[in-house]
Amino acid sequence: MTVDAWVTLAVVGVTVVVLILDRFNPSLVMGGAVLALYVSGVIDSGQLLAGVANESLAIVAALYVLAGAADITGAFDGVTSKLLGGADRAKPRAELLRVCGPSAGVSAFIANTPLVAMLAPRVVRWCRRTGRSPSLYLMPLSYAVILGGSMTMIGTSVNLFVNDLIDSAGLGRLGVFSIIGVGLPLTIGCVLLMVLLGPRLLKDRSTPGEALAGNEREFTVEMTIAADSALAGATVAEAGLRNLEGVFLVEVERAERVIAAIGPDEPLAVGDRLVFVGNIARVLDLQNMNGLTSAEARHFDDLARNPQRQFVEAVIGVNSPLVGSSLKAAGFRSRYGSAVVAIHRASQQLSGKLGDVRLRAGDVLLVLAGPDFAQQYREHRDFAVVAPLNQDRPIRRERTRVVEVSVAALIVLAGTGLLDLLKASLLIAFALIVTRVVTLDDARRFINTNVLLLMATSFALGLAVDESGLAATLANLVVGAAAPLGSFGLLAAVLAATMVVTEVISNLAAAALMFPIAIAVAEQADLNAMPFAVVVIFGASLSFLTPIGYQTNTMVWAMGGYRYTDFARLGVPLTLLVLVATPALVPIFFPFH
Repeated sequence: MTVDAWVTLAVVGVTVVVLILDRFNPSLVMGGAVLALYVSGVIDSGQLLAGVANESLAIVAALYVLAGAADITGAFDGVTSKLLGGADRAKPRAELLRVCGPSAGVSAFIANTPLVAMLAPRVVRWCRRTGRSPSLYLMPLSYAVILGGSMTMIGTSVNLFVNDLIDSAGLGRLGVFSIIGVGLPLTIGCVLLMVLLGPRLLKDRSTPGEALAGNEREFTVEMTIAADSALAGATVAEAGLRNLEGVFLVEVERAERVIAAIGPDEPLAVGDRLVFVGNIARVLDLQNMNGLTSAEARHFDDLARNPQRQFVEAVIGVNSPLVGSSLKAAGFRSRYGSAVVAIHRASQQLSGKLGDVRLRAGDVLLVLAGPDFAQQYREHRDFAVVAPLNQDRPIRRERTRVVEVSVAALIVLAGTGLLDLLKASLLIAFALIVTRVVTLDDARRFINTNVLLLMATSFALGLAVDESGLAATLANLVVGAAAPLGSFGLLAAVLAATMVVTEVISNLAAAALMFPIAIAVAEQADLNAMPFAVVVIFGASLSFLTPIGYQTNTMVWAMGGYRYTDFARLGVPLTLLVLVATPALVPIFFPFH
């Protein structure tokens, strides 16, 4: 090997070890590795900065904005509510299929990480409401999204990144649906395997603090059935409001008639006022439940149009003019420009309309407020404490249709080739910001800069592995070991090596490391390089054995209360299926000769 190859091998070795130890941010580790290669002269300034000019960075950033917009507007909530709300607890496999099937389909067109960030909280809220354990659904959700992302070239940032590497290698750029012939049967097979084995292999885990949820403060909240609600005409049981976890339906008012003893077969109608009692986390879940609208906040058109609105807790002070008055009598809405959506009173369940409740010192109000409410009234005598709930922002449903149309437009424009993916994604993201569906602050918050930095630095690392001659040397070893197994054996060896590497370092870094090796293997075996490039796409993305092998696995790790080894329980059979099926499918669509 050349001196540059030895230097590159040393840098890659140290990088892998540091990434496995997980003591530093992966972006920092990769940046340090690329800097070391640049300082040592293995790569020049052009190669160092090549990743920054990579068009896949701009595409991923735009897709993050689109996915974030879907999250804050509740786009597709109606679809997810129907899929989840109608599930039968007596049929766990049917429930898993409801979660995994649609998630895999959507992930073919929306980047995996922002999609799981959008879907996982919805699944958790559904589990909370219905008394299910999130650990039975979150890991399959992550795996389904990973699998679905392998069906198209826009499904994951890895696919976009490898497509740029394929183009740079002179193999031609793959179209949006070029890999669907491999990805679709692989996704269907793995999802069915998860549905079959999941209920047996997944353990019921409790998330931290879940056991204490029953001891939290109970708020009383009023909701109404909206005019266009899918809940209208359904019974309480059919609407999924019968056996809610941590929140209880205690009263229904219809045309001035109060129904206190609510049976599961009680039908719901447009305009019904529903009174719930529950802890604040479950009350906030209700605010985001499709088909229900806060009985108070619906009167605030100006507030509803404010994208910066937020939930705030406000404790009524001893000397507050609100003491002894009701929200209606005090003119709370006009006085504070905000709406009270729930009230907590220590050791007492409130009855009657919230607007008519006589307030007391110490009552805690859950307020839907504008962005300046907390600052304006934090030191005001009306309230003893004012604290924003920054982790829970109201859904901006007034722009839901705009985002749903935007997602459909991206699929049509990019899928049909009317516009290339870069132009389509940037135009749609720009339009969402200009029309204030999302603000610039929102856009910055949605974009995961760590992923973009990893992509930029990984590109430079891959160039170093290739240009230094290290890829050719490692390829010789692979060819020598797998040559007796023939072309399929070589393909399987590259796939297996990529899947092992991606379990211990980031998937982008694994793709950058393995791509030049895969191309070198093909060249030395005198085979078409494209099938070897394609298996890198699948090997770098399909990570099922550890919670650190893929970002979405890491995201659901804590949310589901999983242990490290839980991922391998379901991941081993999925990995074996991928190792067998992928080398058999790829040559059908990407021949060796």
